[in-house]
Amino acid sequence: MLLLCSNDFSNSTLIQDKSNTIDCKELQKILTRINFYMKKSQLKDAYHKLDESIRKKGLSFEQCCTFLHKLKHDTWQTKPVNQIWFDLFGRFMNNGTERQKVSAESFLRKFLIKQQKEKDVELEDVRQIFAHLNQLEIANVASSKALYSDSHMYIDKDHFEAYLMSAENDVFDPKKERFDQNCMTHSLSEYWINSSHNTYLTGDQLASQSSVEMYMYALYRGCRCVELDIWDGDVDTDLGLPIPIVYHGHTMTTKIPFSDIIDAVKVFLSFNPESYPIIFSLENHCSIPFQEVMAEQLLTILGDHLYTPSESTLKGALPSPESLRGMVVLKGRRPAGPINEEDNPEDREIDDEESLLHTGEISAGNVDTAVSHGVAPELATMTLFHGTNFKNWDISIEKPTYHMHSFSESTVRSLSKQANSRQWIEYNRTHLTRTFPSGKRVDSSNYSPMVAWSNGCQMVALNFQTSDSPLRINDGRFRENGGCGYILKPCTLTTKDDFLKPVSSRLSIKVLSGSCLPKPKGQRRGECIDPYVKLSLYDEKEGKEVCTSYTTNYVVDNGFSPIWNQDKYTFDVCNVAVAILQLAVWDKDIHSKDNFIANSSVPISCMRQGFRSVRLFDSNNTRSGAFDFASLLIEVKLKEQMLEEI
Repeated sequence: MLLLCSNDFSNSTLIQDKSNTIDCKELQKILTRINFYMKKSQLKDAYHKLDESIRKKGLSFEQCCTFLHKLKHDTWQTKPVNQIWFDLFGRFMNNGTERQKVSAESFLRKFLIKQQKEKDVELEDVRQIFAHLNQLEIANVASSKALYSDSHMYIDKDHFEAYLMSAENDVFDPKKERFDQNCMTHSLSEYWINSSHNTYLTGDQLASQSSVEMYMYALYRGCRCVELDIWDGDVDTDLGLPIPIVYHGHTMTTKIPFSDIIDAVKVFLSFNPESYPIIFSLENHCSIPFQEVMAEQLLTILGDHLYTPSESTLKGALPSPESLRGMVVLKGRRPAGPINEEDNPEDREIDDEESLLHTGEISAGNVDTAVSHGVAPELATMTLFHGTNFKNWDISIEKPTYHMHSFSESTVRSLSKQANSRQWIEYNRTHLTRTFPSGKRVDSSNYSPMVAWSNGCQMVALNFQTSDSPLRINDGRFRENGGCGYILKPCTLTTKDDFLKPVSSRLSIKVLSGSCLPKPKGQRRGECIDPYVKLSLYDEKEGKEVCTSYTTNYVVDNGFSPIWNQDKYTFDVCNVAVAILQLAVWDKDIHSKDNFIANSSVPISCMRQGFRSVRLFDSNNTRSGAFDFASLLIEVKLKEQMLEEI
């Protein structure tokens, strides 16, 4: 693999001739495509310095890589990697010549241990790293040296740069990113669970399309709690059976059959049988005959994948994710007796309806403000989580563990500010809480999940159709533990210890450079981008969200190899176990709104120190196509207190 943005032009449609070579004119187009601007006169001068035979034939793919690598070296006035290389290992070797290589011993001692603060790394680990690095095909223009015969003993500066920008050196600790099955046996109440709100919607809350595909999209993005708003639909004229439908009630959103969603989830489980439990958050507005059909469809379609709790399993602690692997779990209503006022759960999201009333979108006569229908016994017995109204924490804590609450974002803020908010954390040690966006967010924008997470809420439901900053925070949170959708909450939220307080720290970040930054949405055409980085720390202190942001300067016409390497940005972290740093790359546009390029959100508890690469993700939280190699190089410093205590 040639360590350049080769993916941007390896299959380029710019190369039209049968010779599969690139002339100067085509090279200019490639440079624009990979966001590297050069004046035509400058490019011609550089091109004409090539050997005459190459100029006549045109550049091959490999020669094009070498040419671009040379441009990258020649145009960097102060290359951060050069500075790091000489600062760490010294400018001169023992024989007085400028340093061309570094030994495995020096790399371990001076770089990994002293600079990167890495532990549990040995010399043999470094030798394996060196052997792997020296197998990489790098367009070596800095010197004419061949690969060392003792490839596990030394690396040169180009291969050191390759390591700095590699996934192995990512700022997100690979130990935290890897899946750990050993931590999956706790009660469900001890996890943050990746959750979606109104999963079926493709756009706004009032008139957008409803789609089964959105469930697949959410599940493959890591979501493990999806929402279904079910209403009475038509009756099948041939079979005479009711057809439950899913849509955002009392709006102009389109309707889809309930059974189609269940079919889609069954397909997902067929391809992902080891998936951790998928929770259906059922907002059930159906009459009894339609509920009976819902129950039958769930049982018929899902079969053994449907978890049906027994009376004995409802006693004591909630089951673990491991015990529910490959299962669908229902959240709705499981009343012990006839439905009453206490069993009118908040998760019917009346807050949403009331907010719509205030905007005049629907009439009061259409709002289902109370439970007018009972619960079909067939559906109730399938349900594990029973939503109940909140009165006070003393009452809630004494309820069975399968009872749970659902709160809108405004209620979350209100409860978090109250003097007895510690009781909410205590409640969430054994019970579940689901939170959801305010109904005033008709544009399907998202609220910040930080306050809900800091109170131990497990299901912080977001609009997955809107790739805004809160959803990108969510992506960063659930990147941990292999992206399985379940993250064990920190001990401050699971241990009953009044003396256990959130750990604070100080974080320093310096953005050094970028590499292979694509155009907005990965587009092939358009002008070269002017990238800058926005750094935002999302944190919590005393029940309130705290956000601190900084922005670098923008680099003109260079997304291929931009250099910042200027200011250090300092953040005071109040709650290390919850706080998340978001690094977002934007394209500066002086004539209109700046365009989002890519992002990486990293929990502080998962962050590594030293000179680190930052793998960037597109708006769909993927790294593919034009985003394959998109990354930043940053310097991270964390107060030692944090490293010892988390």
